[in-house]
Amino acid sequence: MNKYCAAIDFGTNTARLLIAEKTSSGIIPVHVERQVVRLGGGFTDEYGLSPEACDRGLSCLQKFSKIIAKYEVSHILATATSAVRDAANGRDFVDKVHRDTGIQLIVIDGDMEARLTLEGVLSGLDSDSGMLVVLDVGGGSTEFTISSHGSPVFIKSMPIGVVRLTEGFGTHNEMIERVRSVINQLEKDLSVAGITVPGDSTLVGTAGTATTVAAIKLEMVDYDYRKVNNFIVSREYVAEIFQTLSAMNPQERLSIKGLEKGREDLIIAGLIIIASVMDAFGFTQLKVSDFGLLEGLALSSDMLSC
Repeated sequence: MNKYCAAIDFGTNTARLLIAEKTSSGIIPVHVERQVVRLGGGFTDEYGLSPEACDRGLSCLQKFSKIIAKYEVSHILATATSAVRDAANGRDFVDKVHRDTGIQLIVIDGDMEARLTLEGVLSGLDSDSGMLVVLDVGGGSTEFTISSHGSPVFIKSMPIGVVRLTEGFGTHNEMIERVRSVINQLEKDLSVAGITVPGDSTLVGTAGTATTVAAIKLEMVDYDYRKVNNFIVSREYVAEIFQTLSAMNPQERLSIKGLEKGREDLIIAGLIIIASVMDAFGFTQLKVSDFGLLEGLALSSDMLSC
């Protein structure tokens, strides 16, 4: 009987589980599960994760633990990102998860998150242009990575994410101004490092906002990662869907095919981040990757072993 690897990407908004068989050529998914948890919901600098968010997160991981128990899993590799690493009570939450579920969450920093995400993204691309810019729009942070032939040459973890922006700013304009200021700093950091974004590089978007844009464009009722992965959307379409969704309230947005429940208020912030990055660096297209941190975890060997 095959022994499988279990990987968990426990993010600020979404938790994802992958049970896979590892082969010499990559991974073969056996079971994939995801749940919008909104772990960063109600986050405060003083206390960190809210009690309600902790309950949602723990319930999700208990569910994941039961699923994993149905398979012969040799190892579980689970990471927590922005919400847990920034939380005053993050360590307490990690300890409780371990006691109650047996799952040991490894809290990773933005640099490691970007490196693992890049490895996952590369494993699912249908072509390699040589130069890639990988944009990982998360709930608490957004990772911006420039890669040359599979190796990262620049990584920046930016303190903007869809939950952080949505709960921290009252209007779309306020979110736009915040994102612009952070991207202005990104451009300064690139200049100091002597790095420019080549005009022939490919922008790859991973995580929930990018995959949701693709799913909406495809009018997808039942999400199919095979159709979403490597799908290309234009800057014009990003503007179009932003205008359409901005005119609706969150409840009305749920009538849009492809928009998953739990993202109806967060999608605006995500679109602002994507559009702002595309405009700042002159990208006219976004290639969507359904692969990311989760797959990077399952594939990782020298960075984190599975």
